[in-house]
Amino acid sequence: MALIQEIREWFDGPLLLSGAIATGDAVLAAQAMGADLAYIGSAFIATEEANAEQGYKQAIVDYGADDIVYSSLFTGVHGNYLRPSIEAAGLDPNALPESDPSQMDFGSGGDSDAKAWKNIWGCGQGIGAVKKLGSTADYVAKLTTEYVDAKARINSL
Repeated sequence: MALIQEIREWFDGPLLLSGAIATGDAVLAAQAMGADLAYIGSAFIATEEANAEQGYKQAIVDYGADDIVYSSLFTGVHGNYLRPSIEAAGLDPNALPESDPSQMDFGSGGDSDAKAWKNIWGCGQGIGAVKKLGSTADYVAKLTTEYVDAKARINSL
């Protein structure tokens, strides 16, 4: 909330908000805070059209924020990764070393052949709102319904 306020003090152009947005309610909240648009990322991994492994898609549905590990190991830049994918790569998510950002290679983590985004699955903290796999059209329709319902709920207060 504070970020949007501060940006709006000096910028009146298009502003997109991202981060844990996966529902129509969250899109409306982003707009209410002053953003023009909301950016949804991880939730679209669980769509039929996404170019991701089926296991990755299902993991977005099956796991939530408690299953996310924040680490710099895999790319040199801190990011969120699904704990089960780290474990499947043979690494201990509770004992990941820090990476040197000057050595960014977007390749493997440590001595593992696992690669970020291929074997080590990234995701955002909004995945807890993703409850099933489906088409992009179905997901967008759900977002639309949620947005309209949220707007009606707010207008009735």
